[in-house]
Amino acid sequence: MKNCDNKTILIGIGNCGREDDGLGWAFLDEIKSKLPSHFDVEYRYQLQIEDAELISHYDAVYFIDAHKDTLENGFNCEKCIPVKTHHFSSHELPPETILFLAESIYDKKPESLIIGISGESFNLNIGLTEFAQQNLKNAVSFFEKNQLHISSLQAQ
Repeated sequence: MKNCDNKTILIGIGNCGREDDGLGWAFLDEIKSKLPSHFDVEYRYQLQIEDAELISHYDAVYFIDAHKDTLENGFNCEKCIPVKTHHFSSHELPPETILFLAESIYDKKPESLIIGISGESFNLNIGLTEFAQQNLKNAVSFFEKNQLHISSLQAQ
């Protein structure tokens, strides 16, 4: 947690060394200079159990990640609903599980959204494909026009 007074956190998930898997991080790179002061950003290769404690300190959480499916407009933005899941490994947890853990362990349930951005290539290579770059542009534009405005009003 960076600032106890901040109310919103954006968590970019991915790996910029695997082409379009870096979309979550690229989203943060594009948007962070435009964010109001009550926003924090975190870069993650993957979500882990400890992230439940992190998000428990916030009123709103955005999880941003690459999506393998081709989505309308190149991205989607959906409400994140807490879900209890069981995984063989604690090194790979979906946002829904992190939200479930925050609620069940810390009695906190921040408003949460998942922004999925379509990618097409996830090979070992640095840089986004043109397809992913266009989808990133669409997602950032949507966030600036809609979510960023709503979140800014809620913080006042």
